[in-house]
Amino acid sequence: QVQLLESGGGLVQPGGSLRLSCAASRSILSTNVMGWYRQAPGKERELVAIFTSGGSTNYADSVKDRFTISRDIAKNTVYLQMDSLKPEDTAVYYCRGNWAAYGVDYWGKGTLVTVSS
Repeated sequence: QVQLLESGGGLVQPGGSLRLSCAASRSILSTNVMGWYRQAPGKERELVAIFTSGGSTNYADSVKDRFTISRDIAKNTVYLQMDSLKPEDTAVYYCRGNWAAYGVDYWGKGTLVTVSS
């Protein structure tokens, strides 16, 4: 069993920044996928930014050049730096991890990001 705990959400004005954190209860070195998804009201959950095995990154087109995913392997933590936030970035942001040893997805409970003036 793996626990993922997100933090860092909140209310921010358009153009502002936030940094989300996702702390895992086990090493993130052996993950197939580790990263961030979001779900806005009335919409399906979508990929935001992830690490794939080998350390490559994938970003949604809508967040490229504004969001940056990073990780601290020693702390088993993945981060999402969000800059130049827009109202359409408002959503619950979820952390997802898929470990090769388990072959299943683990999700955090989510953290709410609201971008509004």
